[in-house]
Amino acid sequence: MEENTLGKNIEYSKDEAVLRLEEIKPLLNKWAHEYYVLDMPSVTDAEYDKLYRELVGIEAQYPELVTEDSPTKRVGGKVLDGFEKFTHKVPLQSLDNVFSEAEVYAFCDKVKAECGDDAEFVVEQKIDGLSVAVTYEKGLLTVGATRGDGVTGEDVTENLRTVNSLPLKIDTEAERITVRGEVFMPHKAFQKVNEEQELAGQNTFANPRNAAAGSLRQLDSSVAAKRGLDVFIFNLQEIEGVSLSSHSESLEYLRKTGFKVSPGYKVCKNGEEVWKAICEIGEARGNLPYDIDGAVIKTDNFRMREKMGSTAKYPRWATAYKFPAEEKKTRLLDIVVNVGRTGVLTPLAILEPVKIAGSTVSKATLHNEDYIAEKNIMIGDVVTVIKAGDVIPAVVSVDMEQREKDSAEGVFARTAFKMPEKCPVCGSPVTREEGEAARRCNGIECPARIQRSIEHFVSKDAMNIDGMGEALVALLLEKGFITSVTDLYLLYEKREALETIKSLKRKSVDNLIRSIENSKNNDIYRLIYGLGIRHTGVKASKQLAKAFGSIDRISEASFEEISSLEDFGGITAACVKEFFEDENTKHTLEKLRSYGLNFDRTEQKSVTEGVEGVLGKTFVLTGTLPTLKRSEAQALIEAKGGKCSGSVSKKTDFVVAGEEAGSKLTKAQELGIAVIDEATLLEMLGE
Repeated sequence: MEENTLGKNIEYSKDEAVLRLEEIKPLLNKWAHEYYVLDMPSVTDAEYDKLYRELVGIEAQYPELVTEDSPTKRVGGKVLDGFEKFTHKVPLQSLDNVFSEAEVYAFCDKVKAECGDDAEFVVEQKIDGLSVAVTYEKGLLTVGATRGDGVTGEDVTENLRTVNSLPLKIDTEAERITVRGEVFMPHKAFQKVNEEQELAGQNTFANPRNAAAGSLRQLDSSVAAKRGLDVFIFNLQEIEGVSLSSHSESLEYLRKTGFKVSPGYKVCKNGEEVWKAICEIGEARGNLPYDIDGAVIKTDNFRMREKMGSTAKYPRWATAYKFPAEEKKTRLLDIVVNVGRTGVLTPLAILEPVKIAGSTVSKATLHNEDYIAEKNIMIGDVVTVIKAGDVIPAVVSVDMEQREKDSAEGVFARTAFKMPEKCPVCGSPVTREEGEAARRCNGIECPARIQRSIEHFVSKDAMNIDGMGEALVALLLEKGFITSVTDLYLLYEKREALETIKSLKRKSVDNLIRSIENSKNNDIYRLIYGLGIRHTGVKASKQLAKAFGSIDRISEASFEEISSLEDFGGITAACVKEFFEDENTKHTLEKLRSYGLNFDRTEQKSVTEGVEGVLGKTFVLTGTLPTLKRSEAQALIEAKGGKCSGSVSKKTDFVVAGEEAGSKLTKAQELGIAVIDEATLLEMLGE
């Protein structure tokens, strides 16, 4: 057979494809397990990507060969109208809590009194995430659901399939197995998600747990797939065909079966060992790459668990020890302002070093200027500091008595803090929108946010520069090949130097430079969106392009002209107006113009044969279409003069329904709205 190469699909006969898939899928699943579960990859990313592309090519050639355990199922893409309710066969109970060493000993003594002195315990980290139950039948993942109220949850199977550390297929002799796990978002993924939310002008998540919960409940599974979710399996709910006698034995069985189980769990013989294990978890919590909020103590033996039973809400054989928030007092020496990668200005407290939760803290977040005012924080104060979420140090209060004492003694004079009006990094005006606590720099050339600006600029919905991913952007910045968005269009001058980078080959460099060159001819809505204007998404960018026709005309437009556009409010209009008035923006646009980028609208809508029934009509897409993605169908409709809406109303003209169409289809039928399939839509569009 012909060797697979980058960008080249191999034509297989169907018999060859079947045999090749039997080789590829187990290998890719093995490599993924090594990478996401064991943290011990045995191949490079390039080797994995090459084989994965071959798999994608074969499945595109023979869709009927796609199976539920295929690695391609990880990327998501199915869009639901809502989540179905799911009843748990084995209830997912919550845990009672203890808060002191004495209560821990009392729990252990109670278990031994009821079950005998040979009773043992398992102590585990209490992961701060979202509890789920996942069922496998004959080794294949069939359904996954949230805990809900413990009896009834929501079916989130499609989103759970996107969690790379959760196996799609397990090696087990059990006919049916249900496990319980905690879905969480690691700190690095949380930071990235919030930066992306900021850049898109959307609300950020308060903490990793909220982010994990929000991501797992996305109706579009492709969104969940991008959120970097992870999972630890911590309990065996049920198993058919395999006999296990204890919790520790079941965790070891699940680990060998392919699951990522509770890390660092310990089997303990008595209360003293249990307390020691809890203290060890507490000491390590500040260095973990994810959040925990305590430790869980479980009776190990299953027979003893049955003997102790449960209340209506809690098992009597387990409890959770909740860690107290450790806090210390120290002197606030200064307040400096950091500019984040999304442009948000965050005041940072400079502290006299103090040890909290096992690490020395010399800096702490002050969140924003409203927080500082609310807490009446001044430079020179003695403040109380905690590790919020066990990770990020935060100032929570001021010792007012100490302030009065210092004032009376004439020492440690206090200084009020005021947020800057200009970005401390690039000098662009700092803005604070009504209803928001954060001030931000929107300067497109600001060095503090340049990496995120470039990543957004080259993204698929923006300038769509193929091959320019996050890793390459970071690498080019690190090596000094680029320092701004405009430098992308000078990379052709550095072709030979680019080829010396180990991870880049000549063909990759050629493709990259070609893609950059091609992006110069994009419609201006892509450039508008790529500039990263606050509150201005793809739809708003298209409206600006359609209404004004050129970048120059948008730059000259008044606030009144912009705010009069459909779906544009005062905040969005102000963001657009301020962005184009900024000197950094003007400088960037002049450079882009000099490099040959298109500044005039090229995507003209016109009525052609077969579109008379589409122009001005409103369509709603629901379910999975046979050949088109929703985004593709929407683009075709809009190109022919139609509109797309996300909900069905009396103003809807057509509902395009695919497989598994849900509540939107029902509502359309109730309202008497025309329901069509993909074939009819394509005929209407003249495609």
